[in-house]
Amino acid sequence: MREVLIEEQRDPSPILEEIVELATTSGVTLRFVSSQELSERSRTEVPQGVIAYARGLEPTSLEDLADMVKAGGSPGFVVVLDKVSDPHNIGAIMRSALSFGATGIVLPTHGASCVTPTVAKAAAGAIEHLEITLVPGTAGALVELRRASIWTVGLDASGPIDLEECAVLAEPLALVIGSEGRGLAPLVQSRCDVVARIALFGPLASLNAATAGAIACYVVSKARQ
Repeated sequence: MREVLIEEQRDPSPILEEIVELATTSGVTLRFVSSQELSERSRTEVPQGVIAYARGLEPTSLEDLADMVKAGGSPGFVVVLDKVSDPHNIGAIMRSALSFGATGIVLPTHGASCVTPTVAKAAAGAIEHLEITLVPGTAGALVELRRASIWTVGLDASGPIDLEECAVLAEPLALVIGSEGRGLAPLVQSRCDVVARIALFGPLASLNAATAGAIACYVVSKARQ
C-alpha cells in the first residue's frame, strides 16, 4: 500500500478508525481530502469515503498455478472464466472461489473484464489472496492444464451429468464457468474433460454466472471434505 485518502468530512466510524490505525502503524501515507477531491480521484461510483493506492498485482503464470494446484497432500482447484464480461460477476466469483478454498483464478485478457476497480470492490478483498493468472484465451489454457494433469470440468445447463455426480471433484481440478447469456464457447466446451450441469428445480433454465460459480465452488469444496 502506498497511500490512503480519507474524506475529511466523513463521520467517524469504527472501520475508518481501523483504517487510520493500520495505515499509521504500517507507515503508509495518510491524507484527509475534500469530498470533491475524493470523488474526482475515485474510479468507482461509491468510494465510501476511502481510496487506497497500492502496488499493481503480479499475475501468476499458468504453469506455476498448475504446480500450486498439485502441490501438498491435498489437491487444489482453480476457477477458469470464459469471457465473463460483468465486473461484478467476476468479483463475486473471486470472492466465492476464495471462500470455498480455490487456489486461484484464470482470466482471459481478450473479450472479458480483467481486474478493474469494480472487480476489486466486488471481490471484497479476495484479489489479495487468490493467485490470478491472465491468459490470451480460455481454450488454450485448458489444453495447458490438461497437459499438467489437471482435470477440467465445464459448467453448462445442458451438461449430461449433475455436478455432484462428477467423479473427479476431489482431484486437481479446473472449474470452467462460461460467459453471461452465451455460456461456454463451443471450442472451450469441447476441451473440457467433463461438462456438468447444476441441478435446477424451478421454471428458470439457468443461473447468473456469479451464482452458478458460488454453487459450483461449494460443491467442489464439499466433495473434498
